[in-house]
Amino acid sequence: MKSVLIVGAGRFGRHMAQKLNQLGHQVMIVDGDEERVRVALPYATRGLIGDTTSPEFMKTLGVNDYDLCVVAIGDDFQSSLETTLLLKELGAKKVVSRAARGIHAKFLLRNGADEVVYPEKELAEWSAIRYISDHIFDYIKLDDENSIFEIDVPKAWLYKTLSDLNIRRKYKMNVVGYRKNGQLSMDVDPYITLEEDVRLFVTGTPKTIQKLFKDRSEEHTSELQSPS
Repeated sequence: MKSVLIVGAGRFGRHMAQKLNQLGHQVMIVDGDEERVRVALPYATRGLIGDTTSPEFMKTLGVNDYDLCVVAIGDDFQSSLETTLLLKELGAKKVVSRAARGIHAKFLLRNGADEVVYPEKELAEWSAIRYISDHIFDYIKLDDENSIFEIDVPKAWLYKTLSDLNIRRKYKMNVVGYRKNGQLSMDVDPYITLEEDVRLFVTGTPKTIQKLFKDRSEEHTSELQSPS
């Protein structure tokens, strides 16, 4: 169990507090708006109303006692910047700040944030990749290029084994898990038969995945058009 200080009880801060609470962590939530604190309080161990740009108020929080401090202020960049700087100056172990714009992220990092989250950008990127393809069900970004994708089994792979397909060499991707009948397994058996009820978890780039299904589709179309 870890202790987390969340500054800002808007939607982002409240949802984060709710998830941390579900995971069994202790959450302190702080905001200058009494109503926001009241709404978020069911998901927090404690809630306080105060000005987080005030050094005197921030000193009362004992920020160095928390494992993680999150600046979840999204509608007032100046307050977010000042709060981030104060947290670091007061000895916070780790500060994660929310950015509402790309330029904000750069300033937050310069002013003491250890990491910055940019929810709107991250959700937009996820949605673009997820919904542009009929074959991608989810994905987790690993770095600027590579991600883990949950995908359909391409038709050309059906009823073959991973060993038969030699996916790493031929397709420049690795299978790291699979889901069968709704059950997730990370124990990848190279001799599992790929059936229609199987979804694969593979590492690769968005272009690799798009090319995989495009190539398979073109091959299928070519087969249909071939003279008998």
